[in-house]
Amino acid sequence: MSDTSLKSTALEPPASAPWYRKFLTIYGMVALTVVLFVIFAIARPTTFPTLTNFQVLASGNATLFILALAATIPMVAGKIDLSFGYGVGLWQVMALQWQLQGLDYRIVIVLVLLGGAVVGFLNALLIEAARVDAFIATLATGQVIFAITYWVTGGRQITDAGGRRAAAFDQLANWSLGPVPGPFIIGLLIAVALWLVLDYLPVGRYLYAIGANPRAAELTGIKRRRFIFGAMIASGMLTGLAGILLSARQGGVAQSNIGPEYLLPALTAAFLGSTTIRPGRVNALGTIIGVFIATIGISGLMQLLPGQFYLEPLFNGLTLVAAITIASLASRRRIAKANAPVTPVAADPPSAPPVDQSPSAVETPARASS
Repeated sequence: MSDTSLKSTALEPPASAPWYRKFLTIYGMVALTVVLFVIFAIARPTTFPTLTNFQVLASGNATLFILALAATIPMVAGKIDLSFGYGVGLWQVMALQWQLQGLDYRIVIVLVLLGGAVVGFLNALLIEAARVDAFIATLATGQVIFAITYWVTGGRQITDAGGRRAAAFDQLANWSLGPVPGPFIIGLLIAVALWLVLDYLPVGRYLYAIGANPRAAELTGIKRRRFIFGAMIASGMLTGLAGILLSARQGGVAQSNIGPEYLLPALTAAFLGSTTIRPGRVNALGTIIGVFIATIGISGLMQLLPGQFYLEPLFNGLTLVAAITIASLASRRRIAKANAPVTPVAADPPSAPPVDQSPSAVETPARASS
């Protein structure tokens, strides 16, 4: 099967469109990010546009960054995974609990990543084998994970009072490359790798084809079930990685109810990503922009209006509604464009046969009457 048979489902403007329309369609969210940064930098010049603020935001939102990428992968294949918000809560608990029980931190890291892969496999099993809607299946899985988290912790906070966890484990969240925090670098590397896979490798084109039209993808020879399983397992492993970094950052403290608060912001970033760079199509670079918008917007508002804790859920909710609306309109536009009837080109009417004007071919009235 030729890869060229799989066309992009993005909604880039046509080549004949004016330059400003191309810019706003593809880079509108990038411009919005810059505008928000400039506004907050002018409003709070001594606190917002500083290196310290960047380091705090980059380190504190690395978990959100990775979770947004975890949400992006299933969305490319047309599935929404709601279990990652609960999964990150379980894995940050287990990353500490297993160390308190005497396991080496390296074994703990492997176990958490494998656990994330198992959750992804179970989600895919429900979606593909049991044919349960992805939204319902992953929401149910998430509730089970949430219950397991409360069962492990007893609903209480776990603390490492005796210092039994490995110092090298905490270092996973405390290293940096120059002024850039290490967890943020990990998120960027994952985002770049995901961008390369989705945009330049056949597996990315297959996932986009499955997300656009699963039945048509199967008819072209794509093993839909195999790629759905791969997408859900990859999402689960990224959730496990986010839980590891979150546990390392918290320094010997694990809370049973911390995971769900990441669900809405990560989904918001992923949906925002579908409105930029490749409008109408979920993409890794767009998710990066979505994370930046959420981070800059919430941080700027909290500095302008300190103590107003309702601003963060309000911003996330309104942004998610806007992102879903834009994505829905783009999807309808793409479907309408794909289903638009093709106007047939009218063929030229057949020309009349040439008339022989020679004397022998012209019948006179007298000869005809005879």
